[in-house]
Amino acid sequence: MSREYVTKEVTEIYNDKNLEAPLNLAMAAAWIMGNFKGINLKVLDLRKSSSIADYFVLGSAGNPTQAAAMAEEISHQMRLLGLEAISKEGLKASTDWILLDYGDVIVHVFHEPARLVYDLDSLYKNAITIEIPESYYFSTPESERRGGGDDGRNYF
Repeated sequence: MSREYVTKEVTEIYNDKNLEAPLNLAMAAAWIMGNFKGINLKVLDLRKSSSIADYFVLGSAGNPTQAAAMAEEISHQMRLLGLEAISKEGLKASTDWILLDYGDVIVHVFHEPARLVYDLDSLYKNAITIEIPESYYFSTPESERRGGGDDGRNYF
């Protein structure tokens, strides 16, 4: 998947008139994680249950390297949109939990075993879960597809 494709898709989500700010930022981050093969993705609406942020984006990776790649791409794409994180934690070392704080949106990228330990899902169980469209999960641009699978997900 090319960086141009990622930038195009993220910009489209960010500029979607059906998504109010800062939900557009949260959904763009969720799309990036989904397309970097993140698992167990959630966008939590915290506006009525916490003053920490309006939205949490939670996602897991199979290993710390994948988690770092996801977080780096989110940071890169947000910078292209003119957004800089207030704080970034866990990017410098190989850690199990990376946090990107964009003020109204906080992105949490976990190595899956650590997510179970910190259990933010249970801590914020009263938050409303925003549905993430199926199309946000790993997709291949039309120009890069091979084969003829019905769902467009041709991995080989």
